[in-house]
Amino acid sequence: MDGVLIIQMVLAAVIAALMYTIIGIAPGTDETATIAPVTLVLVLSGLNPNIILTFFMSAIVASKLTDSIPVALAGIPGGVMATPQVEHALVLKRFGLSDVSIQKMASGSVIGTLISVPVSLLFAHALIPFADAIKDYGSPIFFAGTIILALISKNRWLALVSIIPFSLLIEGLRHLYWNIGVVPKGANVFISFFLGITIGPVILTLFELLNKEKRDRLERYERKTIVFKKTNNMKTKANPFTILTKKEAGLSALSSVIGSAAFILSPVGLTTFLGEVFSSRIKDPVKKASLAIACMEALANATYISGVLIPLIALGIPLSPMAIGPANPLFNAPPVYTANHNMHHLLTNFDFISAAIIGSAAALIITFYITIKYSRQICVFVFKRVPHEAMLGLFFGLVLLLAYMDAGWMNIGGVFLIGIVAGTLYRLGVNYGVQFMILYSAPWIISKLAGQ
Repeated sequence: MDGVLIIQMVLAAVIAALMYTIIGIAPGTDETATIAPVTLVLVLSGLNPNIILTFFMSAIVASKLTDSIPVALAGIPGGVMATPQVEHALVLKRFGLSDVSIQKMASGSVIGTLISVPVSLLFAHALIPFADAIKDYGSPIFFAGTIILALISKNRWLALVSIIPFSLLIEGLRHLYWNIGVVPKGANVFISFFLGITIGPVILTLFELLNKEKRDRLERYERKTIVFKKTNNMKTKANPFTILTKKEAGLSALSSVIGSAAFILSPVGLTTFLGEVFSSRIKDPVKKASLAIACMEALANATYISGVLIPLIALGIPLSPMAIGPANPLFNAPPVYTANHNMHHLLTNFDFISAAIIGSAAALIITFYITIKYSRQICVFVFKRVPHEAMLGLFFGLVLLLAYMDAGWMNIGGVFLIGIVAGTLYRLGVNYGVQFMILYSAPWIISKLAGQ
């Protein structure tokens, strides 16, 4: 690796950090929707894979650092992985601590990144001798992960019962699209279904508003005055170990290790489960919420980073929710990358290490500083200038656009259907993690039910 290439990698990391610092602050900027298309364009342009991977790592870390801001401000997920933090962020918001919430989540992200990069590299090299066996049993492993997440969720029996019906819906829509020629036979309509699950509760609520009786029964709220606790972020040191308490930092580090090891499980489900476990014994609502969001952010970063690096280095196939979603262009982007010719085959161990370190470091240095120093100003600006409805509209419009790009007009109806079912299941107690794992394992489940 020559000096020119290193300079290009650093430049790509800085561009990604600045770009996704801005994008991540906007509500509804899901990682799959915003990072995957840009990565795909870079791959198809023929750019050096070292530069692409560096850009991607910086984008992921920057996006995860800033997606906490719309959660803390308005309870709207900046991305899929920010969803589990909403409840706890709203607790801090009620106490006038939205800016503190942002600082805690950003600090948790930093710890997750610092821990997960070296741990992921170690796990990846440990799995290399078992790569062939893992590839052979990839689909059953996903199904096993679905069952495990269902069993550890609060409404386990409902989650278990929903696996086959939801799989039938997903695969039924795909086969319908194939049969009527909306997409080529065998094409995997994925991203729009993924986002349909993400905004399922929003779609369900919008459909309910079309019911006049339901509308009339809705509770009306008076205009509220939002009060910020007086803080001075400019005097806050951009050091996660001073922002977090010792307990928060320690449990965030532990969450990062667990998240790196469990890379194959749904990040959303795992984040929700461990965040609740670690904070369940704390009675004080502010302390409980602060601990939960710090641990959740650390775990989210760890699962994202490990979900990219471990499959890329050890396997060469997208065997993780992260690899199937935002990182999929690193594995499959015909004609440039295929299952037998992708970054796994093109890059050396040193290439992976250098790209991970440069990309992560650039995002941490640039994005963390901006998030910590200016979180209060961002809070005030959004509350004064950006309507809540505009945030929801932005996300909803983005999903409809991607649905059309995935499989045309027909797929907009399909995403509505996925969203209504997913939103209903979510309200009944089937969490996002279980639903996402069903999405990943649906082809294998249905093929086995059909006796194929």
